[in-house]
This record gives sequence, C-alpha cells and structure tokens, in this order.
Amino acid sequence: MPLDPHLTHLFDARLATAQRTSRAPSAAAALIAGGEVVWSGAVGHVDGRDSGEKATTATQYRMGSITKTFTAVLTLRLVDDGLVALTDPVAQHLPELTDKLPGVRVSELLTHGAGLPAETDGTWWERSHGRTWDELQSSIRPLHRPGRRFHYSNVGFAIAGELVGRLRKSTWWDSLQQEVLQPLGLRETTYAPTDAAAPGLAVHPYADLLHEEPATETLAMAPAGQLWSTVHDLAAFAKFLAYGDERVLSDELRREMQIPALINDDPGSAYTRAYGFGLDIINSGGQRFIGHGGSMPGHQSTLKIDPGTGDGVVELVNSTAGLALDTIGLVRELREHVPQIASAWTADAPAPEALDIVGTWFWGPRPHVLTVEGTHLRLAPVSGGRGSRFASDAAGGWVGLDEYFAGERLTVHRDGRGGAPYLDLGSFRFTRTPYDPAGDIPGGAGTGWR
Repeated sequence: MPLDPHLTHLFDARLATAQRTSRAPSAAAALIAGGEVVWSGAVGHVDGRDSGEKATTATQYRMGSITKTFTAVLTLRLVDDGLVALTDPVAQHLPELTDKLPGVRVSELLTHGAGLPAETDGTWWERSHGRTWDELQSSIRPLHRPGRRFHYSNVGFAIAGELVGRLRKSTWWDSLQQEVLQPLGLRETTYAPTDAAAPGLAVHPYADLLHEEPATETLAMAPAGQLWSTVHDLAAFAKFLAYGDERVLSDELRREMQIPALINDDPGSAYTRAYGFGLDIINSGGQRFIGHGGSMPGHQSTLKIDPGTGDGVVELVNSTAGLALDTIGLVRELREHVPQIASAWTADAPAPEALDIVGTWFWGPRPHVLTVEGTHLRLAPVSGGRGSRFASDAAGGWVGLDEYFAGERLTVHRDGRGGAPYLDLGSFRFTRTPYDPAGDIPGGAGTGWR
C-alpha cells in the first residue's frame, strides 16, 4: 500500500529531525501496517562526514539485543521438536552447570528470571574480544532466587545459545541460519558486518567529533547481541512475530512468547514493560507492543509491533548515544492518517451444537452473553469485566483461549430433553435465569427469590 506523498514527506521529516537533533551519523527506519512495510527511509552519512557514503534502507547496522529474540525462537524450536521442556532444569542438558545453576529452568533463561548476572566478569564483553564457553564459566553464578524477579541478563542468553548448539549438535549460528533466517528470507541478517554495514561510532557530547567503536566478535556471548541486519529484514522478522510461520515456530509457542512472565518494576513508575520469552511487552496507554531494543558500541536498534494489528516500527542507528525518535508516536501518526479498513462482515454459519447455548446466561444475579465468533465462543459480562473466548476440543467441550478463563473447561450440562439448563466453567455455574435451581448451584439455591 503506497503512502500519500505528503505522508512520506512527513515521516522522512521526522527521521531527518531526529538524526539532526541526536547528532547521529546515520539512521534508517521503517513503518509497518498490517505486517507490511508502508514506509522506509534513511538519513545521514554512514561515517558521519559529508564526503562519506550516504545511508540507505539497505545499510546494515548492528541490532544488539534484538539478537535475544532470535535466540528465544531457536530455544523454543527445541521445545517444538521435543528435545527440551521449558520446565527442564538447565543443568539437565548442560551438566557442567549443575553446581552453578541449582533450580534454574530453561524458561527462566528466556524471561531474564534465572537470577544471573547482567554482564560477564572481567572486561566488558561488548567492547572487548569475546570469550569461549569455557572462559564464560566464571560469570555463571546466581545473584537472585530463580523465577522471583526480572533481572536483565546477557549471560542467561549466552547459556540459551549454548543449549541450542549442544542439543542440535551444531552451533548457535548455523542453527539460526538454517531454522530461522533462511525460511524467513532474511538474507541481510548476518553474524559479522558486510560491506554494506555502517561503522559503529560515538559522537562527542560537546563537539562535532567522532570516535570509532569496536565491532567485536563476541563468541559465546553472541546469542545475546552479535547480529547485524537492515530495517527491511527486521520488519520481516517483526511480521513473523505478529503473524507467525509454522516452518519456523508453532503458533502456540510463538503466542506464548508474548505472554508477560515478569514485570520490570521501576520504583515510582507505572508498570509499562514486562518480559515474555525473549520479548519486551510494552503497555503504552493500554496499547500493547511486543519487540526488543538493542545496544552495542556504536549502534542502537528498536523493533516494536502490535501483534493484534500488525502495525509496528523498526529503527537502526550507528551512534552509541542512540536516536531521539518517538517510535510509538510514528505508529500512532500512521494510524491517524491511514486508518485500517476493517474486513467485511460475512455470515459464517456456526457449529450447530453452539446455536442452542448462545444468548444470556447468569452467574448468580450477573448477566453474561455467550456469542459465536467464527469457530469460537465468547462469554463476557454485560457490564464489562473478565471474559474469554473458547475453542472446541476433541472431547466435545470447550477450552478457554484467553483472559480470565484461559485453559479452563466450559462444559454444557443438558437435561434429558436436549436443553441446556446450566454451564459449568471451572466450577462457576451459569444458568438461564438468576440462581436457577435446575442449574445445580454450589451451596444450593435456597428458598429461591422472594
């Protein structure tokens, strides 16, 4: 969907202003609507000088910690293939960590909940030559009780990458190429910078001077922040996160990535950021975005997408100080100027067994409405509040998909004449009239209404 030229000019201007205000050598960005790139742009010179090469949307930048989301996908593929369970102790598969990680589960590596240090011992891994797996061992030790708190850990994702390589009898990078990059067509995403890469630079805070930053080879820490990419490759990866691709990861586990596991609790601030499996989950004014940010010497990156609408943004810059660009604000501007057109309503016939249970039901005196939405049921209170969608299962019942009743069973109890006197939903009783005694009300219906 090509944008109106005035909108293209608007977003070009937003990026150019951010680059100049931030005094960044170069930057590239892309806006995504419904999973597709509708605008992309680049500004500046990759070496920060007028005589240098101009940045384009094909310029490659280091993505930093967005690498962690790729590593999480690889780890969850192990689960899909039955090679590991999320509840497995890490040391079950990496026995050299038996004394170092007591009680730490695989899932906790992916949520920053393993209680591990944020960084490595010794020289800072982002600015110095990487270390091998054996050399990393001294940095693997518990700081917090596993599963209790969000504590960002680059070390934890290094362990996840080693787990991938060990169980695949390969390497983290080879597995990533074969299992994620190739199926998704991410040809510009590489381990090391290509000839199209922008150098990492720092800008003096008080003078127009540049400082070269190291493009380190991080070795065992690579699964935490090694990768290089372009805005179009990262936009394609964002689309996968929102819409899925069963060749890469089952939809069940892809959606589980997006469930908040731990809250980033900044005292004095409202909760806006949680973490799932290798994903930041951001709540911006009630609007939910998933994705990740990244930082390596000389580079900063951002990937955010609304999994419900497929609207999102990607930003890359070769400056240690980053780019003052309101990325979510860009998405909101896009929605304001180019609102999505809803798909046309059609009358899809629901399953016959659902028709006689739709309508109003009462939990005690509180009315709820049960409706059919495609192949699903939805039960929600009339006055607002907790509700859920339900999908049919092989046993002839219904299972909650989301919200309060996720995973709970909805059973229809019919009388001998084929009617449905009540619903049982995780021990909650719903009847056609308030406190209907035919509904087997827990505690009894007493003497009835009077």
